[in-house]
Amino acid sequence: MRRYLVVANQTLGGDELVQLIGRRAKAEPSEFYVVVPATPVMEMVHGAEGLPAVGGSTVVPSSPEHAHELAEERLQLALTQLQAIGVKVEGHVGDRDPVHAVESALKGRQFDEIIVSTLPKRLSRWFRQDLPRRLEHKTQLPVTHVGATKPASR
Repeated sequence: MRRYLVVANQTLGGDELVQLIGRRAKAEPSEFYVVVPATPVMEMVHGAEGLPAVGGSTVVPSSPEHAHELAEERLQLALTQLQAIGVKVEGHVGDRDPVHAVESALKGRQFDEIIVSTLPKRLSRWFRQDLPRRLEHKTQLPVTHVGATKPASR
């Protein structure tokens, strides 16, 4: 049985990631565990302090609570979506830092590979932080990077 750890947030449920998971699941008996780091998203707020945006609004990071709620919503939708195509999958919402989220997911579990799904390279903080290579170095597991063409729709 091949075991995969999937790390994704805004791209969770996106075509590229779902297709890759589907192919892996069809190729051999597999289990997938999804960890969704509760990374804050940038939100436009009128009249708040932060980075200036168009139309008098300001861009500020979401609260940790809101980030966790969004991550939980994405996780539940993805679990349902993947189970519907016959994938054996579980998961949880992790720390806002994707490296810490992966470290937590590895406790008490063994995986053969990590799949990291990010926004397109030009938009992805995780890609700019070299997350796939950092995880490979830290965990000594092979890491597959899936670059989405756009965020997954909710």
